[in-house]
Amino acid sequence: MLYSSAQDWRDAPNKRVLFFGMSGLGKTYVSNILRGAGRWFHYSIDYRIGTRYMGEYIADNAKAEAMKVPFLRDLLLTDSIYIGSNITFENLTPVASYLGKPGDTAKGGLPIEEYKHRQEQFRVAEIRALLDTEYFEGRAQQLYGYPNFICDTGGSICEWVDANDPEDHILTELSKHTLMVWIKGSEDHTAELVRRFDRAPKPMSYQPEFLDRVWQEYLKENHIAEGEVDPDAFIRWTYAQALAHRQPRYQAMADNWGVTVTADQISAVKDEAGFEDLIASALETRG
Repeated sequence: MLYSSAQDWRDAPNKRVLFFGMSGLGKTYVSNILRGAGRWFHYSIDYRIGTRYMGEYIADNAKAEAMKVPFLRDLLLTDSIYIGSNITFENLTPVASYLGKPGDTAKGGLPIEEYKHRQEQFRVAEIRALLDTEYFEGRAQQLYGYPNFICDTGGSICEWVDANDPEDHILTELSKHTLMVWIKGSEDHTAELVRRFDRAPKPMSYQPEFLDRVWQEYLKENHIAEGEVDPDAFIRWTYAQALAHRQPRYQAMADNWGVTVTADQISAVKDEAGFEDLIASALETRG
């Protein structure tokens, strides 16, 4: 790992970390605390995906919807209006809206093949954004003068890596430049994430093999055709399975490539010093 011991971490003039884990457990919370301290550059993978790698897809999709409205169509064709997405660190809705949900188009769903196509676009975009970490780490220090660096990843990072392969390309690159930190939730956290998702289901990205399996299972269990699937019902049904599918993958990433902290420990962090103490403790625990 980048830091061999707690003392190595404390003594490092340039601290570099990468957070991974399920969305909603504190990655962005602690990233914002560190960024606010003034010495940490915050690199958001989801923001990079939405602005650099999927920006045109998102804008073109919005334009395609606008072209269905005669008034807006005329304005677009005469370059009288501009359509773009307003993505921020706190507002990644344009990315999620583009990914969409599979199922009945009358209920806002996408045909499954189009949904899979967008999932593949996201997979490629996320891998590229992850591999941009080294570039942004150098940029943060050389261009902006930040001594420390945070990479804030999306929940789906575990879908594109094999943590048990010591030569995995993505993990090898990331571990060269950052200390990988898993923010692990408890069973209570998982239950709360499921409740939160049930209240407001959001699009997600899935490993293709996992998506194929749960999609076929859902059709079979409910005795329905692809075009009859309620999009929200499907992703609600899938969410808890996705959490269970990802948990051992995160565990392997932490065991083989990084350290583990709990969501409760992260929520207790109030400042930069508290965070540095937490990471030192995690390194000591790992031994």
